[in-house]
Amino acid sequence: MKSNLRNNSSGLAALFLAASLAAGIVHAQSDSALPAIHKSGTVEYLSGGIGLDESTAIKNASRQWPLSLVFSVQAAGRAQFASDVKLEVRDAKGVVVLQTTASGPYLLARLAPGSYSLHASLAGKTLERKVEVKAGSSARVELVWPAGTNQG
Repeated sequence: MKSNLRNNSSGLAALFLAASLAAGIVHAQSDSALPAIHKSGTVEYLSGGIGLDESTAIKNASRQWPLSLVFSVQAAGRAQFASDVKLEVRDAKGVVVLQTTASGPYLLARLAPGSYSLHASLAGKTLERKVEVKAGSSARVELVWPAGTNQG
């Protein structure tokens, strides 16, 4: 009986080790699927999400970024992802801290804690939002344009 317990314990330990290694490989693969990090002034950001690997990697990484944005257009009762969104982020004093064009439906930004206003334009239609970035947490904002907004 002790022999069976020892064999089961060894088997479980091996299984746990294999699962842990596999999880590490999956995690490493998803990190490598992240798009390049860029800088606008002092703000680091990344943008993308075209393709399953990249969008999954960005969604997984979003918890480590102070601001996470998702861009989409309402179409046939559901939202479809948008790209080529022109984004401007201003701090509480009105100073532009980030200005870029999103290369995909997701944008992550490392902003200092504070209040910000977002100005996002797609096909000539601008959406504005206010967001509060708090230390140690991640703010998520979804920007959804009305149906009929054509992506450029």
